[in-house]
Amino acid sequence: MFRRKLIVSLAAWLSCFGTVWAGGGEGHHALPLYAPQLSDFVTNSMVMVWIAVGLIVLFCRAATRKMSLIPAGVQNLAEWAVETLYDFLAGLMGDHLTKRVFWFFGTIFFFILVNNYMGLVPGVGTVGWNTVDANGQRGFIPFMRGGNADINMTAAMAFTFALLWFYWALTENGLKGFLSHIFAPKGNFGALMMVMMVPIFLFVGVLEIISIAIRPVALSFRLFGNIYGGEQTLESLMALIPKALQPFLSWLPAFPFYFVELLVGFVQALVFTLLCAIFLKLICDHGDEAHH
Repeated sequence: MFRRKLIVSLAAWLSCFGTVWAGGGEGHHALPLYAPQLSDFVTNSMVMVWIAVGLIVLFCRAATRKMSLIPAGVQNLAEWAVETLYDFLAGLMGDHLTKRVFWFFGTIFFFILVNNYMGLVPGVGTVGWNTVDANGQRGFIPFMRGGNADINMTAAMAFTFALLWFYWALTENGLKGFLSHIFAPKGNFGALMMVMMVPIFLFVGVLEIISIAIRPVALSFRLFGNIYGGEQTLESLMALIPKALQPFLSWLPAFPFYFVELLVGFVQALVFTLLCAIFLKLICDHGDEAHH
């Protein structure tokens, strides 16, 4: 507990220091909605994503370097994390579907989680340089920005899942089964009732297609909004301290909410993964599997 408090205190102090160093003592800068470009093809959020991927790769290499039947250390932690997530998804989607898609769901969960926590590292969003445009307007460009605080990153993950969802749905159900899941009447009806219900289920099927098309957009903005909003809130709280005291006490108002953001980072990674799993299960559910 003492170590965590020490780390958080150091994080807040370094964030404050980074802002003063970059801004020349001019105070805090609001986090822009877009990710500023560091070059023609690289944004500061891309840099954070590369760092997060590098950390995941290093962790995986450390966990598999000296594997043993009785895991210990990093291997034990890695196996516990993977098995816990696998069992959670298997309880929701079933073993067959989980075995087929876990490579994606496991990757997306840990990728989002690491990116969320990387956005809370001291200096992210606060260390950078000041800019002045041709009209004399002052700006600020941080060296790094949380990967999921960029709508391009969350949209890329959501629309990648949408394409995979369509592929998995077709291969699990076939084209006929896929269309039946969306348009076919559910339940047993007499001949006359069936004629009356067909237009209704066709209309419901159209609504379902609209819902499916909206899902990746909703996934994108849900994750982006929560992460961006959290980082913006911390920045705003740090700006509440008078400028004369900001180099020393700007971390104080944001300190309690830093722990909240640690929880939010985990919850949002879990929610994104859980919603993707539910969307896939709904289209692949045949209603005849033993685990149901």
